Amino acid sequence: MNKTFIIIAFIFSSITSTEACTTAVISGKYTKDGRPLLYKNRDTWAINNRIMYFNDAKYEYMGLVNSKDSLGKSLWIGMNEMGFSIMNSASYNLNIGDTTKLNGLEGRIMKHALATCATVKEFEEYLASLEKPTRLEANFGVIDANGGAMLFELNNQKFVKFDANDPTVAPYGYILRTNYSFTGSFGEESSGYIRQNTVDDLFYDALSTNSFDAQFIMQDVTRGLKHSLLKTDLYLEYGGIPENTDTYTFFHDFIPRQSSSSACVVQGVKSDENPKFTTLWSAVGFPLTSIVIPTWLKAKNDFPDVLKIDKELNDSPICDAALKLKKEVFPIRWGKFATKFYININSIVNADKTGIRQKIKVDEDIIFLESNMKLEKWRSDGMGQNDVIEFNKWLNDFVIQSYKKNFNLNL
Repeated sequence: MNKTFIIIAFIFSSITSTEACTTAVISGKYTKDGRPLLYKNRDTWAINNRIMYFNDAKYEYMGLVNSKDSLGKSLWIGMNEMGFSIMNSASYNLNIGDTTKLNGLEGRIMKHALATCATVKEFEEYLASLEKPTRLEANFGVIDANGGAMLFELNNQKFVKFDANDPTVAPYGYILRTNYSFTGSFGEESSGYIRQNTVDDLFYDALSTNSFDAQFIMQDVTRGLKHSLLKTDLYLEYGGIPENTDTYTFFHDFIPRQSSSSACVVQGVKSDENPKFTTLWSAVGFPLTSIVIPTWLKAKNDFPDVLKIDKELNDSPICDAALKLKKEVFPIRWGKFATKFYININSIVNADKTGIRQKIKVDEDIIFLESNMKLEKWRSDGMGQNDVIEFNKWLNDFVIQSYKKNFNLNL
């Protein structure tokens, strides 16, 4: 084999193995509003992301794609017009000892599922039809408009399902997965144990206070800076330091990571509701410097432009802006690991409330308030396409104004 090819293959293998997503499937029986949720913090080498709409198959669908994936061949979390939604996390402990080469096509599996599946049951049938060995090693989470909420652990030969509606499987109504599977071996070959414990603590606390909803996950989990092993919360520990006081701390195994490329929650519907109310809440780009924007399939391709590909940027404007701000969060440029593991926490939170996250949250709270008011109105009065498109225009303008006002960035 050519030496150059060996080196390239090794580098590619090393990069792809660093994916470290944090995910959950949540039954509507346990959420604040009775609607199921699908959650994913995406960690990957592909840090440029956007939202894309499709009408090329049986069902219309939309979801998160890599900005450089011009045709949208792979989706990493998404929903379709039937209310079926899907996400995944890489698993590293399901094919131990199996030398079958993996194909890395989880994104294409999810795209096909969104294009063709209406229910959790149909997705299960699709998984069962896959040729063996599947060349896959992953956890897939799905919800549907009938109340279904399931997680599947898939290896080369089979899958095992976990039902979030079954109290013997999920006593608190949620199933968490990071980068290992419960049916695989436990040890050094897998990762994400600390992140999983952190999310578990946050979810349990939210359940006990009846605050378990999409906004809680997007704001307090995907951007949370608690660490279950170190017993620390960086917001509390460093939030009292004045602005413009560079303050560095070690940053590893928190829920958002230096490699985080986006964070999304799909808010499903109750079994007696129209699937068109299914909502994709997305912080596209580095979560700590991005802002949450909702999308609905009712508007088809007329969703906020800041989420779409900009040909000059070769990225979505919101992702591009978030990555520019990320440089203030990770300003160290020297050293192999310093750029990854040391964060200037003062740029995120400070006593003067001028941190990036603090500024974004003020406007993000308005987005959640206005969007939830719209959703309630649509649920009672009907969801007209023109009304959704007009609201999307407001969202787009609001986000543009927010980043201009707060950071002098033009989206």
